[in-house]
Amino acid sequence: MAEPTIEEVFGIGTTRLASGEAAPGAGLFIPDSALVVSGLTTPGTATAEGHLVSILLGAKSYLNQSNFDANLDQSIIIENGFSSITQRGEALAEYRNDPLTINLWKSSTNIRNPNDY
Repeated sequence: MAEPTIEEVFGIGTTRLASGEAAPGAGLFIPDSALVVSGLTTPGTATAEGHLVSILLGAKSYLNQSNFDANLDQSIIIENGFSSITQRGEALAEYRNDPLTINLWKSSTNIRNPNDY
């Protein structure tokens, strides 16, 4: 199977801009420099999943328990889970699983709505 595309991971209409290229319209822009700081060495050729991991690791550096405890307006905590080794596929190749736990905090309701965070 092929790597998930940027549009599949981030939504319809998502595109990769060349350096200095003007954005086609309003939206969120994350510069390559922010992705590189999180460890993505070649954003221009990276996979969509690589971009997502870089964004999560960058967000994790600020959205941590210490900042959450000090800031009542922070609603998200990103923490490391417990790493493990498991086997995948027909050949039972070993893979390392490095989970990130994303906790979404808000006033008590049963609906997860992005506008609440």
